[in-house]
Amino acid sequence: MRDNAIAVCGDKDSVLAFKAIGLDVFPVEDEIQARDTIHALARKYAVIFVTEKVAAQADALINRYKSRPYPVIVPIPSAEGNRGVGLAGIKANVEKAIGADILFDKENK
Repeated sequence: MRDNAIAVCGDKDSVLAFKAIGLDVFPVEDEIQARDTIHALARKYAVIFVTEKVAAQADALINRYKSRPYPVIVPIPSAEGNRGVGLAGIKANVEKAIGADILFDKENK
């Protein structure tokens, strides 16, 4: 794994802008390509940003990496908009850590 290496994986329209700031981008077109790409990136990158659509497609694979220190896989909104996948993950982690949902009241569930 390269130190401090960051990759971005998702649909072409969502990830190409990250190339302008020096990140390595990996456009994917379908679920199989998404899983294969994430698996390959996990060997080389410390942080992998994935669009929420890709995160949903590769959920089982991403969950396998959650118990490991690296890579950190972070869902980000795509050009299509926010699906709430990233926020749902944060909510689940907070609930797991403290045993209660302190982020949202019952009206927002």
